[in-house]
Amino acid sequence: MAFEPNISGSSAGAVKLPAASGRAGRFLVGLAGFLVSVALTFLGLLAITFFIGRVVPIDPVLAIVGDRAPKAVYEAARLKLGLDQPLYIQFAHYVAAILQGDFGTSVSTGKPVIEDLKRVFPATLEMATIGIVIGMVLGIPMGVYAASHRGTIRDQIIRVIGLFGYAVPAFWLGLVGLALFYARLKWVGGPGRVDIFYDGLVTPVTGLMLVDALIAGETEIFWNALSHLILPAGVLGFFSLAYIARMTRSFMLDQLAQEYVTTARVKGVPERQVIWRHAFRPILVPLITVCGLSYAGLLEGSVMVETIFSWPGIGNYLTVALLNADMSAVLGATLVIGAVFIGINKISDALYRILDPRAR
Repeated sequence: MAFEPNISGSSAGAVKLPAASGRAGRFLVGLAGFLVSVALTFLGLLAITFFIGRVVPIDPVLAIVGDRAPKAVYEAARLKLGLDQPLYIQFAHYVAAILQGDFGTSVSTGKPVIEDLKRVFPATLEMATIGIVIGMVLGIPMGVYAASHRGTIRDQIIRVIGLFGYAVPAFWLGLVGLALFYARLKWVGGPGRVDIFYDGLVTPVTGLMLVDALIAGETEIFWNALSHLILPAGVLGFFSLAYIARMTRSFMLDQLAQEYVTTARVKGVPERQVIWRHAFRPILVPLITVCGLSYAGLLEGSVMVETIFSWPGIGNYLTVALLNADMSAVLGATLVIGAVFIGINKISDALYRILDPRAR
């Protein structure tokens, strides 16, 4: 009799240990698969950027030594860059250098590309983050409202706003915004991140002007930087809003047509609760993917907006590098943008699995 509880306790422990180890094993297998997927995707990105650099009709040697350099100087630079070696060896050297954080030296700035990217990427990150917040905060409620009032004039207005966001060119909207809100009404700051007399007064810590100004206790510079950020971030936010509102409306229309929504209405559930609790929750998972892709698109698609607003971000940096045939800078910026896409996609996939048990 005294021995039986020990047996049952022992067998219970024997049952629990394999279950726990099984869960740990599945987690490790999933983590290993995730890391392998990221590594292979990143390797493919490296291959694409490398061969783009070799296919484009730009001679990186001439970009360094100039078109009037003697042949001996040209050949010496070519040998130093390793361009005399087979492509697979060049690619192996390229991958090894990238893994060590060596993106080459920019012809335009004379500095290592990695230092340039650390300087310009936070500016784009700051602008795109504010833009996606605007797009989500306004776009999701607009899409839900349009779907719940399908066929009404309010639905038509929201759809026209979305269509306008797809059709209008970014450069036109940016120029109109500058002419109206900056030049005429004086409501916002102009091109650049801050007024010229504030430039260089805040020591970069994070690279994000708003954050660095608060860290330094410079509230006046913070508000000045915010006034400069509102218009370019608003332009990006408008394009993001149009996409998010349209996709939200489409997802909601599909859910509102489901039988469980009809059943909830028949039972007398308040309409607000039907919309936000019953119909909106199932679309939260695909909305994460939509917002993630929109955010990544803002980070890489801000070239035109940064050019219009003289914003010192990665888009402007990439444009200048292309005009100067600075291939090291072009490939470095392209690689960073691609890595951002990979990272955001993987984060979206992870959130998808967390929020939707069926995906596990």
